[in-house]
Amino acid sequence: MGYLKQKAIKSTTILNTFILCFGICSTINVNGQDKETVNLGSITSKSSLVDKKKMLILGTVQVGLWGGSFYSLNKAWYANFPRTKFHRYNDWKEWQHMDKAGHAWSTYQISEHTSKLWQWAGAEKKKAVVIGSISGMAYLSIIEILDGYSDKWGFSIPDIMANTSGAALYLGQELLWNQQRISIKLSYHPVKYGVLSGRADELFGSGQVEKLLKDYNGQTYWASINVKSFFPESRFPSWLNLALGYGAERMLGGYGNTWTDASGSIYSRNDILRYKKFMISADVDLTKIKTKNKVLKTAFSLVNVLKIPAPAFSINTKGKADFYGLYF
Repeated sequence: MGYLKQKAIKSTTILNTFILCFGICSTINVNGQDKETVNLGSITSKSSLVDKKKMLILGTVQVGLWGGSFYSLNKAWYANFPRTKFHRYNDWKEWQHMDKAGHAWSTYQISEHTSKLWQWAGAEKKKAVVIGSISGMAYLSIIEILDGYSDKWGFSIPDIMANTSGAALYLGQELLWNQQRISIKLSYHPVKYGVLSGRADELFGSGQVEKLLKDYNGQTYWASINVKSFFPESRFPSWLNLALGYGAERMLGGYGNTWTDASGSIYSRNDILRYKKFMISADVDLTKIKTKNKVLKTAFSLVNVLKIPAPAFSINTKGKADFYGLYF
């Protein structure tokens, strides 16, 4: 999948998830005694009956968001490039696998939040979990099929595998443990590019919000593990997680640090060594923080897609180890 389009898709999926969550939360009647008492952080219900009105609202919003985003992507990307017969493209080695981690993170988060919303609408939990997982997998995978008919890109099996892993991680934990003991999270820190700022702006955008979504050099993806859930008899705080991270740095292109600009000039910065890094840190599971405030619980659930800054230890493929007093 092309890098810039991939970033637009990532931005759209994140936006869709948050709009869907906030949009549905705004319809909750917290004062009505005949309504369900619900929040995204910890779903509870006064009734086991399916609320048809909520189902209709949720289904309409989700279909509208999906349809609108696919239409926008078609106008912004596919319409500008020739169509071709269905074909595949192997992008496994692109961006040091960071794009694949991004796919897994996106499908995991969409699966989880969509499932919670269907539970809010009254769906039985196992059905909601399956619907959420299918939603997360389907959204990004349908885009891969569209890629397969575009001359500019192609159907990426590695992307499909990454999509599947994110949705499967959510679904598998719910079916096995009835809870999420391991979450996929994202963290980001700004990167200074100096004389290469022009190249960085071309690839990743100029604003920090845009860079958060696009700049793989500043992103780290984490497996945030809730220790207490594995050892319930321990004195380990229920909100404190162990986080294992993966990132990559000094990348100025998908496969290497050589590129051609719009005028045809070739630039080679292979003197800048690209590398992967593996990290260990602490994290906070915000959904485990006890509060009776429904709005705060919902906010905790949404913010929980991001890892909380904390001290971290890192080792990279250059053989160098680093300790960070506070890693973002």
